[in-house]
Amino acid sequence: MRKTVGFLVNPVAGMGGAVGLAGTDGKVSEALLRGAVPRARDRAVQALSLLRDDDITWYTCAAPMGEDALAGAGIDRFTVVYRPSGPTGAADTKAACRAFLDAGLDFIVFCGGDGTARDVSDAVGRSVPVLGIPAGVKMYSAVFAVNPAAAADLIRRAGGVACRDSEVMDVDEEAYRSGRLSARLYGYLCVPYIPERTQGGKQVFEQQDEERAKDDIAVFINEVMLPETLYIIGAGSTTARIMERLGLTPTLLGVDVVRDGRVVARNTDERTLLALLDRYPRAKIVVSPIGAQGFVLGRGNQQISPAVLRKTGLSNLVVVATPGKLAATPLLYVDSGDPALDRDIGDSLLVVSGYRVAQRKRVLHPE
Repeated sequence: MRKTVGFLVNPVAGMGGAVGLAGTDGKVSEALLRGAVPRARDRAVQALSLLRDDDITWYTCAAPMGEDALAGAGIDRFTVVYRPSGPTGAADTKAACRAFLDAGLDFIVFCGGDGTARDVSDAVGRSVPVLGIPAGVKMYSAVFAVNPAAAADLIRRAGGVACRDSEVMDVDEEAYRSGRLSARLYGYLCVPYIPERTQGGKQVFEQQDEERAKDDIAVFINEVMLPETLYIIGAGSTTARIMERLGLTPTLLGVDVVRDGRVVARNTDERTLLALLDRYPRAKIVVSPIGAQGFVLGRGNQQISPAVLRKTGLSNLVVVATPGKLAATPLLYVDSGDPALDRDIGDSLLVVSGYRVAQRKRVLHPE
């Protein structure tokens, strides 16, 4: 049965990630000055190219808000129902969604991050099913597919699978940039749900046993740190404890670099990481998955890009997480933006979960 789908792109979503801005809301000009490049269109094309032969009637927005991505995916049959008058913003996302609703469409798909999800929620509510193709920096909302390939599968099967009310989260980006996570429930969207295809919302673990486990992990990682080796330390409270154990002040929600017990770079970006790796080729990356969502790469740490991962080598990727977080995280995911590199990580990762304790955790690669 032919379905009608409204599709839009937030062209600037995710631009702040690789350049260390922890988000793009209100920071597009600064992201561009730092050398950021748009990534939302490419993420959309990855998903849409898998749907070019499907029986879907597409409705979209002009130029960078959707038309370009559909054309780039080889889809040439679509109707433009909304045209932005200038640089796009939240008002355009809301207006486009209202145009989709006026057209009586079955389903709305957007490509962006948490901010885009909030704008879609304002315009749509729970009136029609919605799905996000992940292209933002953090994406703590539970309205996104786990990666573009999973988004294509969900779009293809929409109408034949059950929907659930999924959380849209409002994350304070100014607080986030200063190292403080401030998030609240903003609303709900009706999202087609298939386990292992649709991501969950972020959970925060702060129980006493969790704090003890973070200490145990930090002691162990500090013991096995090698001399004359760069340690790229990803975001999160577990990785932050590793730096604190060294007597260093971490950037809780950024990426820091340590060598021989000293900070080499703080709250760094992709360009700086690549330059450091040219100077110091011996390096390891230490990251922790987002609680309950399970993303090791591609959520909140886009500075650790495919280029950075190739320079360090996947064998030098160290994953840490407390037992409580792992118990609430049935699967791990990687969504670096390079599907081939993600597959090279393999079907499982060893996760350090205590002092000389590790668990092997399955990595799912939705195709």
